[in-house]
Amino acid sequence: MAQGVPDGPASGHPQAPVAPRKPANRVHHGDEVIDEYAWLIDKDDPDTIAYLEAENAYTESVTAGQAELRETVFGEIKSRTLETDLSVPVRHGAYWYYSRQEEGRQYSIQCRVPVGDGDGITPPLGDGGPLPGEHVLLDGNRLAEGHEFFQLGAFEVSPSGDLLAYSTDFTGDERFTLRFKDLRTGADLPDVLEDVFYGGSWSADASTLHYLTVDEAWRPSKIWRHTLGTDRSADVLVLEEPDERFWLGVDLSRSEDYLILEANSKVTSEVRLIPAADPTAAPVLVRERVQGVEYSVEPDGDRLLILHNEGAEDFELATAPVDRPAEWTPLIPHTPGVRLEGVDAFATHLVVSLREDGLTGLRVLPKDGTPFAVEFPEPIYAVGLAGNPEYATRMIRLGYASMVTPDSVYDYLLDSGELVLRKQKPVLGDFDAGDYEQFREWAVAEDGTRVPISVVCRKGTPRDGSAPCVLYGYGSYEASMDPWFSIARLSLLDRGVVYAVAHIRGGGEMGRRWYEDGKLLAKKNTFTDFLACARHLQQAGWTSADRTVARGGSAGGLLVGAAANLGPELFAGIVAQVPFVDALNTILDPELPLTVTEWEEWGNPLESPEVYAYMKSYSPYENVEPVRYPAILAMGGLNDTRVLFHEPAKWIARLRVVAPDGAYLLKTEMGAGHGGPSGRYDAWKEEAFVLAWTLTLVS
Repeated sequence: MAQGVPDGPASGHPQAPVAPRKPANRVHHGDEVIDEYAWLIDKDDPDTIAYLEAENAYTESVTAGQAELRETVFGEIKSRTLETDLSVPVRHGAYWYYSRQEEGRQYSIQCRVPVGDGDGITPPLGDGGPLPGEHVLLDGNRLAEGHEFFQLGAFEVSPSGDLLAYSTDFTGDERFTLRFKDLRTGADLPDVLEDVFYGGSWSADASTLHYLTVDEAWRPSKIWRHTLGTDRSADVLVLEEPDERFWLGVDLSRSEDYLILEANSKVTSEVRLIPAADPTAAPVLVRERVQGVEYSVEPDGDRLLILHNEGAEDFELATAPVDRPAEWTPLIPHTPGVRLEGVDAFATHLVVSLREDGLTGLRVLPKDGTPFAVEFPEPIYAVGLAGNPEYATRMIRLGYASMVTPDSVYDYLLDSGELVLRKQKPVLGDFDAGDYEQFREWAVAEDGTRVPISVVCRKGTPRDGSAPCVLYGYGSYEASMDPWFSIARLSLLDRGVVYAVAHIRGGGEMGRRWYEDGKLLAKKNTFTDFLACARHLQQAGWTSADRTVARGGSAGGLLVGAAANLGPELFAGIVAQVPFVDALNTILDPELPLTVTEWEEWGNPLESPEVYAYMKSYSPYENVEPVRYPAILAMGGLNDTRVLFHEPAKWIARLRVVAPDGAYLLKTEMGAGHGGPSGRYDAWKEEAFVLAWTLTLVS
């Protein structure tokens, strides 16, 4: 039994739950499989709930001895956090908008103050409390009263600043109720729209709002136009997407000239535009979709900026006339190895977000000057645009962080070229960034590919293999796990734990090819890269196998689940949060949420015997063997619509039977979804639970 994770009656704990076996046949491509835990998908089955509750009770019993450490870690997170604080206000029109939090309260309060007589560039900051002249737009704490869970979806202020469209979710299933508030009176309007998706976009005169609804597979498939003051039955269906691979989205351009209607699959895009001043006009197609071509559109005066990958793997930036949107002329040609990720248009300049050599960057293109990069001195960091709603502006708002530098907000002043630090997230107590150090390491994968690793530790941490290590990874959807700062992580670092992030293929850290080489029939590169990173850290003396804990969530949960099968000897423990560990069964079922949209990421095992066999060869649930596994903590959410709760439940049930000597825990949030608990204090407690389990395991 793994150290610190006792089991069985000899330790004073009850026997681990054993899920009933109810054999169900799965037959595809001549392959017959008996799935004894398929029944766990039904959350309306009393047996399912009983099993989840039994697992929760068992987890609570087994970890009871960690309660004091949990409280200590929770106290550390809390004591280092400035609980009464506000964000750096963002200017939009005649107001500065910001959110603030109050000590003892779970949720943010959304506020604004008039711009007043200032220079319009320097934001008011205050001391963390209400700013003079504050107007509270929404108080999440009041909205959440009487509910175990609360999430804010849409928060859209009309162009005039008079109206607010906002939506709420009280279960965690990400199905929202949309309401409208008159900011002049503070009263909610009678219009209420149930079961809508995230987001929404106002017309120029705020007479209408375009919003999204989902189909049975939780895919945003319809865009509607609601006229304020009318019954929902009169809402107009503006666009419907019949292809189940595609999601729809709608947004108002920064210039507030156009509503942008997007249809995106994993590899293909199609965009339409509606003049914001004429919201009933028919959408105008920019360019018809072509399989494998992705593009996005940013209106900029009398032209459109088109970021696309047609003949440009790492994307190029083009322009097109508004009246001839399909005619694309290169502005920034494709450069292999320089991944262009976004373009933002302003009245006097453009800002291009890019990544090169594993690092993010920003390049500013003045419309009447020489392009330049915004540079920072640290060896590894993350930088990006943050809060720039104004089209006509004299500054650029940036967000910056590294593994040792807390989240920072900068304004780049275009007139002077000055980079002004507006605020750095406070870390209370005796925190000193100089006590910590970060490194970039490189592992070598099985095929010779060099894989970057970001490492952070407290100065003086030994490199003789004796230090514990948490190795985090994701590696899917071209999502990049860029270096970030974490107050909670300090509780690990100060106890001598090394924290490392494996930037494995399937992510986007090294450009589009990095992603392509970790998806579909190359997916196993993601897992073997992660194992190579673990081996490198151990061989380089950062840690040892019996002190390494792998951690990942969602697709990162698939990663660490596969790593547990492929290299169990490399890890003392596995933390798998909302883990996609029953990948094959999920992707085989087109009736489940999101399955069809995922086929371009994983392949379609229904149609392809090759994809079926390949997925079966790595899906963690399919490959549980009677071997010695690391200790495993799996966590799910009963109302999760992205990775359904049954995936970690089935995985743990099978592990208990096939490899009964292991130490396995399942913790299911019975009133939350994919993101776990919604309140900040509850989220800290959840993180403290994970960190206490990890520290107990490797201490």
